[in-house]
Amino acid sequence: MIQQVSDSELELMKIIWENGGMALYANIMEKLAQTGRTWQKNTVTTLLSRLVEKGLLKTNKIGRRNEYTAIVSEEDYQADQMKCFLDKLYEGNAKGLVSTLIQREMLSPEDYEELKKFWEKGSD
Repeated sequence: MIQQVSDSELELMKIIWENGGMALYANIMEKLAQTGRTWQKNTVTTLLSRLVEKGLLKTNKIGRRNEYTAIVSEEDYQADQMKCFLDKLYEGNAKGLVSTLIQREMLSPEDYEELKKFWEKGSD
């Protein structure tokens, strides 16, 4: 099981995943600035260190620069978090989740049709 991460840590992971699973510290800071985040350098360094400690990232020193590489893929992280969510709220029952999504009209008709096609294709 992958350790839980904070929203801020997840934001940094998304930047790294969007960058092909690897990013220099400077690239991360640049992307944060582009999205309007004004986090201090120490804050970002602390968050990245926590992600390394949690086993989601590894760091490599290239001269004076730090390169961060995702150890966990975005897909693996999403699957792990979905399993935790299902276990916590639906006792592992995916049918309960899908029922809620449909009954509460949380799926658009397009989403519903796409999932239906996916289901039919997957059952071949």
